[in-house]
Amino acid sequence: MEHERNNVRRLMVSINRIDGIWYMLARKSGLKINTLSLLFALDDGQARTQKQICEEWIIPKTTINTVVKECVENGLVELLPKENSKEKLVCLTTKGQKYAQEVLELFYQIENAAMAEVLAEYSPQFIQAVEYYADCLKNKVDQVNEKSK
Repeated sequence: MEHERNNVRRLMVSINRIDGIWYMLARKSGLKINTLSLLFALDDGQARTQKQICEEWIIPKTTINTVVKECVENGLVELLPKENSKEKLVCLTTKGQKYAQEVLELFYQIENAAMAEVLAEYSPQFIQAVEYYADCLKNKVDQVNEKSK
């Protein structure tokens, strides 16, 4: 049990360090961290609903709503109707795509360089392992939430 606790602690400290590094780099780039997250979420070219972004990136609905409104006002994103739904799809405008490419270029350079070093040292399966851990963690939290209803 002590060994698992230590492993979890090491992983959580690492995840918090990664979050902190992105926060500092976002601030240095003049971005709010949640705006950065929205740009990352939409930079793959796929439109998403605010609900999908909230679920995928674990960002509160009110936060995403505020960031989306700011980005709509700045002409970076637009809201498109979604078939058979009240929800709207959020997607980058042409201006938003250009802005995202400019802003995220530094982030992607840093990420790619760091990932190249990691993959040279470890198997690419480490990514699958972290994804699997996140899925297991979410399942356990969901189970606890179901029991407390």
